[in-house]
Amino acid sequence: MHKIDLVFLWHMHQPDYRDHSRPGAPEFVLPWVYLHAIKDYTDMAAHLERHPQVRAVINFVPVLAEQIEDYAGQFDSGVFRDPLLRLLATSEGGVLATEDKRLLLDACFRANHATMLEPFPDYQRLHALFTSLGSPTDNEPALDYLSESYYFDLVTWYHLAWSGESERRAEPLLQALIAKGQGFTTEDRHALLAWIGRTLRNIIPRYKALAKRGQIELSCTPQTHPLSPLLLDLRAGQETVPLAPAPSAPEYPGGAERVRRHIVAALDSHTKRFGVPPTGMWPAEGAVSTEFARQMAAEGVRWIASGEGVLHNSLNKAQMQVAHPAWQPWKLDRAPGLTLFFRDEHLSDLIGFEYGKWHSGEAAHHFVEQVANTANIAPGAEHEGQKPMVAVILDGENAWEHYPYNGWYFFEELYTLLAANEGIRTTTFATLLSERPAPSATLPALTAGSWVYGTLSTWVGDAAKNRAWDLLAAAKVAYDQVMQARTLSTAQVNAVENQLAICESSDWFWWFGDYNPGPSVDSFDRLYRRNLANLYQCLQLDPPAILDTPISIGSSGQAEGGGTMRRAS
Repeated sequence: MHKIDLVFLWHMHQPDYRDHSRPGAPEFVLPWVYLHAIKDYTDMAAHLERHPQVRAVINFVPVLAEQIEDYAGQFDSGVFRDPLLRLLATSEGGVLATEDKRLLLDACFRANHATMLEPFPDYQRLHALFTSLGSPTDNEPALDYLSESYYFDLVTWYHLAWSGESERRAEPLLQALIAKGQGFTTEDRHALLAWIGRTLRNIIPRYKALAKRGQIELSCTPQTHPLSPLLLDLRAGQETVPLAPAPSAPEYPGGAERVRRHIVAALDSHTKRFGVPPTGMWPAEGAVSTEFARQMAAEGVRWIASGEGVLHNSLNKAQMQVAHPAWQPWKLDRAPGLTLFFRDEHLSDLIGFEYGKWHSGEAAHHFVEQVANTANIAPGAEHEGQKPMVAVILDGENAWEHYPYNGWYFFEELYTLLAANEGIRTTTFATLLSERPAPSATLPALTAGSWVYGTLSTWVGDAAKNRAWDLLAAAKVAYDQVMQARTLSTAQVNAVENQLAICESSDWFWWFGDYNPGPSVDSFDRLYRRNLANLYQCLQLDPPAILDTPISIGSSGQAEGGGTMRRAS
């Protein structure tokens, strides 16, 4: 008989990378949705398909699923709105513009070189030639020195490097192209393009099939991954960091209604996509507060989860002492009907940050031993008919490029061991709710925080982050004024609502700060300001000139339009 319940929650998320300024045909600015789809979302499905005894929760953020479906539609129509896919589809003899060459050189080495470039000698050769030219992206003669064949080989190898390991093992085309190594033809690239299309079309159906046979629970996140506690209270971060600087705006206007709309929109889109409503939700960044939990409960959400640090902060504030509190579910006084689960930070972070450096077999055995040991030291709850449970929660896409073979051997070892271990049952949160009575452990309140350090400091408190919130709050004031005037058509209102939701995503605020890589900060800074400008345009207003200034510059204490961009070292 099993002694402990183990819940994996794999969180699948990418923000909206589309530029919606082109009505009806938004251009993709960054390719991460489809690249993670062909590498990680397909591999994570394949691992479960190979191990039908393993159960898990798969969390799809609606805005990610929408973009996967958008890409699938592009393959159906043959009209690509992603520049890398357009270039992959380009025939030999077609003229590659200077900007196309610059884009390929800038984009097509963006991968973990140790695991995604170095294993392939022909891809390494392309990189060696690139580095031998110094900085060819800034040197037009160097761009022209590289042949058309070089660029076509480069874009082909980039997509091969981003293919999932399970697909490489099953798809003869990928094996043949990797073996060929160079001199890829139009026919080769078009065959690769067709494989990408098939893979993207199958992502959602594969997870639906896993859910239909009861192997996974599908959950979701409020629509565009908003940092809900801060939408509700811009000073919520001070609950854990009292002296942290706050945005200048006193509040985010109408934040409670915006959070409600994100929740309702997610429930609706998830139900339409997967056929049944989700039982629970993983809040964006695991960020919660008492008021946010209350709103979730009011909309019929039955479970949410957060980080262990949030639980410890909440217990400390309530002056409650509980041994190993994350190994049991909780309820909240002000959120009747809602069960709270908390992430085991040690086990989750082992997978997310450590095991990629280990031998896969040793990592898998170590993890299973750690879970088994938990059963021996967890607080006894047998008198209540409950067993201890452990929640392992992390991104379902970002860790695997740090593993050899995209984590294939790790998952093969891990899922095999768990399926054979009689003391550990992999299960889902929905299953636990159906089996267990309401939690006996009760929190009087939640201290606002996230799965990162138990605080909200990753999204607020830094000068650039605060300025980003002030720009969003100002745009929301303009939104409220136009909405109250009722001057827009129904179609225009829908476009405005969609654009505002995109601007409210947590991802923009995460990237600001001088501890992040400068090029990544720059690209997300540009996209965020473009999204805000698009919102003003949807409102039939001229975007304010302040949006022409990078946010990090505007936060450095310099006058607008001057100063130096803050960059990570």
